[in-house]
Amino acid sequence: MSDFVKSIDRALADPVLSSSLTRFSEAYRTGRARAFEGIDFEAVRTQIAERKSHAARNLDVLAERFTQQAQAAGAKVTRVSTPVDACQYVLAVANQSGARSIVKSKSMASEEIHLNATLEKAGIEVAETDLGEWIIQLAHERPSHMVLPAIHKTRGQVASLFSRQTNEELTDDIPGLVAVARRELRSRFLSADIGITGANIAVAETGSIVLLTNEGNARLVTTLPRTHIAIVGLEKLVERFDDIQPILTALPRSATGQLITSYVSIITGAAENTDGTPKDLHIVLLDNRRTEMAADPVFSEALQCIRCGSCLNVCPIFRLVGGHVFGKVYTGGIGAILTAWFDALEESRDIQSLCVQCGTCKDFCPANIDIPALIREVRDRVTHRDGLPFLQRAAYAVVNNRRLFHAALRAASIAQKPVAGGGFIRHLPFALTSMTEGRSLPAIASRPFRDDFPEIPQPECTETAIFYAGCLIDFVYPETGASVVKVLNHAGVRVVFPMEQTCCGAPARYGGSPEAAADAAKANIDALSAQSADYVVSACPTCTAALKIDFPELMDKFGTPDQQQSARIIAEKTRDFSSLVQQLASQGRLKFKQDSPGAGVTAYHDSCHLKRTLGVVNQPRELLSAAGYEISEMAESDTCCGMGGAYSIKMPAVARAVLDRKLTNIKATGAPELSTDCPGCVLQIRGGCDAAGIDVGVRHTADRIADRIAD
Repeated sequence: MSDFVKSIDRALADPVLSSSLTRFSEAYRTGRARAFEGIDFEAVRTQIAERKSHAARNLDVLAERFTQQAQAAGAKVTRVSTPVDACQYVLAVANQSGARSIVKSKSMASEEIHLNATLEKAGIEVAETDLGEWIIQLAHERPSHMVLPAIHKTRGQVASLFSRQTNEELTDDIPGLVAVARRELRSRFLSADIGITGANIAVAETGSIVLLTNEGNARLVTTLPRTHIAIVGLEKLVERFDDIQPILTALPRSATGQLITSYVSIITGAAENTDGTPKDLHIVLLDNRRTEMAADPVFSEALQCIRCGSCLNVCPIFRLVGGHVFGKVYTGGIGAILTAWFDALEESRDIQSLCVQCGTCKDFCPANIDIPALIREVRDRVTHRDGLPFLQRAAYAVVNNRRLFHAALRAASIAQKPVAGGGFIRHLPFALTSMTEGRSLPAIASRPFRDDFPEIPQPECTETAIFYAGCLIDFVYPETGASVVKVLNHAGVRVVFPMEQTCCGAPARYGGSPEAAADAAKANIDALSAQSADYVVSACPTCTAALKIDFPELMDKFGTPDQQQSARIIAEKTRDFSSLVQQLASQGRLKFKQDSPGAGVTAYHDSCHLKRTLGVVNQPRELLSAAGYEISEMAESDTCCGMGGAYSIKMPAVARAVLDRKLTNIKATGAPELSTDCPGCVLQIRGGCDAAGIDVGVRHTADRIADRIAD
């Protein structure tokens, strides 16, 4: 077992960690929603993305202008390439001034360059003064969150740390602990020779740096010592003073759900010391591959980040394992990306594998960064450099050979008989045991949908739809395929099923092998293009996203002009099942049973790809309601169920923990049924209910609608 896997297991076994992060995540969503009331979030994040993107494209120009303006105002500005250069500069300033004590505030950049270790090795005392950072320093740990570095600590743990520091027996009373921190740190502020900060924003137009803080300590750090050193990553640059406004609007709301931070400090040039002399102000502009990232056509987008930590706050994986597992200096999804650049691609290999690709972070990011896409790019580059592991390479080779893959599934439907029962496989032997821990797997169907389809009688219809089933509906849930045909036929749409269709390539696409995904896309494009139809419909959101989004992108990169054109045509015609059927129902083309009291109560689970990739939220609910179902909304209906395609196989312990949370929320609704539009979610949640003995019927929306079609 690798050290990384062991760290995951330790984190999952820590009830304090999970409960602390989960409580914060729940409170954060409520607080953030309240904080953004009356504000057009999309407009704000579009502004931030545009202005930060512009800055990223012009880093050298803005750095030069910032340097000129800041120096004209009395600051000393130096630009450094590496963490070593930055540390040596700070050490040189400290030695030149004879400094023996330093206070710090608000500087993730100093964590990035490991500044404390350099200074302490030189015999200089360093005191963190942000409360969270001081707690972390006393615990000899690194921050677990970019904004809330000690979020993983309980107040009891903090009381123990403070007790050891002060040689007093302290209680876990929070106001009392804050008072102790204030008392202990006050003398450090008064005696410090140098104050070190970072900056949230650096304005090229005026040479100003902007600090957002809640505790006021940054003002003491920048005011009391005679020397102030600000370590500022180049990505903090913006062109104009006006560019501050959208960041000030979004950052506190996105970080902690506040309307604004308690203190917004704007420092332009060298202020006066108490004796009237000018402060010795040094601004260190840190590169550390930022200009290289800015020149990258894909990863330049990551420089839009304003370090709010919202991607951590909403991540279902982060709240289970925390930043000491999911990250390095910078944590969570954005941390996996920054680590690949600021440290090394190799350092991010394990970290990025924790991302389940649910897309929640993208929805909440105030800088409009497509974090999941950038993590996929990290995976692609790791694979390009190191190659795929043998088993993964072999699996993709089998899946992309349609005849071999389908033959293997048919063989498995026979071979599974000794371990299958009641439609489930509840136990697997030896190395496969983890796949059935916490959930039962579905048995492979004795007859795939493709065998049943030719025998389904269909009426003459005015429209035609190509049905792209995907692997699960074709070989595991053929009854759902039959439901799709029944519903569409009833609405006047004849269904065709190209037998040459095969896996959509999503496992390869999300597993770091775009070439293998492109091969799958080409095979399916050929199969689907051979048919003429009004629609291409899929009842699997992952497959729908592949058809609408991935196929055109992959063909633009790996396909011929003809394949590119065919991919675009298919994408334009592709519809997810619920959106299409809801539209047909609204046109009066579906008749539902009118029995009383109706179809009953069902909870609804939003699959990640349906809601966040395809933007489909209300249509399934409207469709179910029209068919006579009462929807019992559950908490976190759009939070990942832990399936994540192959994620539940690669990260079984994490996937189980995510699933457990989902099952808890399902039970809390009291609904006897659960509906979802994703066969993968059906697999995960139905299997979880079976393993946990939860009596909830989990079915695809298509099956529920088919049950309600009037004869």
